[in-house]
Amino acid sequence: MLVVARRILHHIRRPFVINGREVILTTSIGIAVYPEDGEDAATLLKHADTAMYHAKDSGRDNYQLYSASLTEQATRRMEMEARLRAALEHGEFSLVYQPQVDVRTGTIKSVEALIRWTHPVQGMIPPLDFIPLAEEIGLILPIGNWVLRTACADAARWMHDGNSVRIAVNLSPVQFRDPALVGTVADVLEQTGLAAAFLDLEVTESAVMEYTDVNLATLHALRKAGVRIALDDFGTGYSSLSYLKRMPISNLKVDRSFVSGLPHDSENLAIVRAILAMAASLGFSVTAEGVETLEQALVLKAMDCAFLQGYFFSKPVPANEIPRLLSCRWTLDGPNPGECVELSAASTPLLRAAR
Repeated sequence: MLVVARRILHHIRRPFVINGREVILTTSIGIAVYPEDGEDAATLLKHADTAMYHAKDSGRDNYQLYSASLTEQATRRMEMEARLRAALEHGEFSLVYQPQVDVRTGTIKSVEALIRWTHPVQGMIPPLDFIPLAEEIGLILPIGNWVLRTACADAARWMHDGNSVRIAVNLSPVQFRDPALVGTVADVLEQTGLAAAFLDLEVTESAVMEYTDVNLATLHALRKAGVRIALDDFGTGYSSLSYLKRMPISNLKVDRSFVSGLPHDSENLAIVRAILAMAASLGFSVTAEGVETLEQALVLKAMDCAFLQGYFFSKPVPANEIPRLLSCRWTLDGPNPGECVELSAASTPLLRAAR
């Protein structure tokens, strides 16, 4: 049986020519065995189909044997998909915001919007458990549009109340490839009343590097509309420097994996220093993500990293807590480094950074 499956894979991989062009196909094979995996044709076909989808999820161009655990996984996936489809309609999503602190002034430069899903039975479901599924089944566009609209509405409300701050919103690769993206952003800004200059869109390095010409046109259209672009998770992809310098981006966000080992990890230190030097030469500002300790904050400040984000300053908080944070300043020196002090009363600490 397995010999036959390998033979099928081998023969299908052989290139053939259509209209002078060489074409190569691959296949994914699912295998169910009688009687262990079923005693009738319908059950065997259903289980073989389940194994075939597992082969696709395992990178395609391979074969997989059916096991009972695959049915359990498929059942959990279907249940999660059904819950996810109902979550937006039932208002189960919410946003929290994490400050991005200007090292020079110690004040908040912008806040990043982060989605949370609170299921009525299961409670809080981590984004990593539902965002990939939302992308796969096509729900990321309505969910992403809800995030954009809600974040811009919150920022416009803060602005109306006298609290001026930029809002940063993540775009999934699927959203970034959506032909309607530029129009959607323009509509949201008009409907919420937020000026484009106060919106940052964060796009991952890997997403931008796909379909480069189309993506470059999208970036330029967004920048022309007045929106600023940040390249998220920088350092984890494979950016071409010649392409990078053509991008109308304003900010590079150093991935938290490079910050976590600072200041003792010499390799991470060298990578961050190189990113900062490159960004300075290209005219980009840099935000370091995942700053959790005073030591990390101090070494990044010493290397002239402009903006810091992480639990050292603040965990993500609900929208109603942002005005309080906007009214204070963080210091990295003095007797109480990492303490957030109210600007109107420099002796009054509002909160202390996480240690």
